[in-house]
Amino acid sequence: MLPELSPSLETSHDTKMLAIIKQWQEGFPCQTINTDKYLFLILLKLVLDTVAFCLCCRKFYTSFLSMCSLSIVIADAVMAFGVAAMWFEGAERSLASLCFLLANASAIYGALPLPMMCLGLLDYGLGNTLNVNQTDICKHLRNVVLTLLVWIQAFIYAFSSVKAELIELDYVMGIKALVCAVEESAMINYFVLVLFSILIFSILPFWSRIPQWVKEADRLHEVREEQENHRSDILFISTTYSETQSGGDIYLYESIKPRPPLWFSLTLGFGIFWMPYLIVTVACLTYGFGVPAYVTVNLLWLECTNSLLLGVIFWIKSKTLGPYINQPENVCLWHVYWHLSKGTQEQQLHIAESNPAKEKRNAVFYV
Repeated sequence: MLPELSPSLETSHDTKMLAIIKQWQEGFPCQTINTDKYLFLILLKLVLDTVAFCLCCRKFYTSFLSMCSLSIVIADAVMAFGVAAMWFEGAERSLASLCFLLANASAIYGALPLPMMCLGLLDYGLGNTLNVNQTDICKHLRNVVLTLLVWIQAFIYAFSSVKAELIELDYVMGIKALVCAVEESAMINYFVLVLFSILIFSILPFWSRIPQWVKEADRLHEVREEQENHRSDILFISTTYSETQSGGDIYLYESIKPRPPLWFSLTLGFGIFWMPYLIVTVACLTYGFGVPAYVTVNLLWLECTNSLLLGVIFWIKSKTLGPYINQPENVCLWHVYWHLSKGTQEQQLHIAESNPAKEKRNAVFYV
């Protein structure tokens, strides 16, 4: 069982909760110290963040936010090592140290989201301008320096504002507890709620057509993967138009009318991947499951933010550059959903269909 958290406490600036470090019942010698439970919680987060990092950040030096992802994994590992050291030292002797670590960690993690989002947006928005004459080493060093500055300001905020102290209170009738004040990340809570609301209100007008569009997007993605097995940059498919095969043909173009507008097509591509994370987070907020900042500031949130920023930049730049935009790798299939909205070079297919006398005609299509 994970350590319980008391109802949130509202202060003038931050949303706080009370983490239960130790609890006991009056008149009984038994007492429960939750160091092992906090260690399990932090190790679980470390494992999940590591898995997310391995799946989503193949080239961590390519962008500022990917470097931030690496820094969060490292911070998780340092925090897990600290709690593990306190657990091995002896739970009873390390209660004050555990309170100090949890309180400061929650404040440090809580100070990360806003600067990471702002600098990430600047990095993507001005990336082409800043990277014109920069080598990979310079980009890497720039991302490292910016990431260190974000963490330094978070440490300064935490050590200047946090007063980590154990508080004894009557938790339940006859049960006393030693608690420590930790912070929630109000920024992430608002971010998730606003993003979830926008997605819901965007989906409602197109609800009946979404299954058809998702099916078409999956088909385009399959075609793209098949083409990538042959070429890596310019993708092609050679199609024989006079031959008819049963059950196994994959065509590059299929008439889908009406096609979704570009803004909704990209929104759909984002929502397909990130809606489960948003639903779980909103459910926790709705049912009052308080989660401290050192848990909510994780790689799922950061990669969701990364996808959102990349999607916005892709949407803006694709108006003039089309789908061929040089962007960092991302889990969302922006190119596929661009073609879902704008179509492909289907005219070449219709030319072939208008000449059935020719047995074979090869055409090159780009996705």
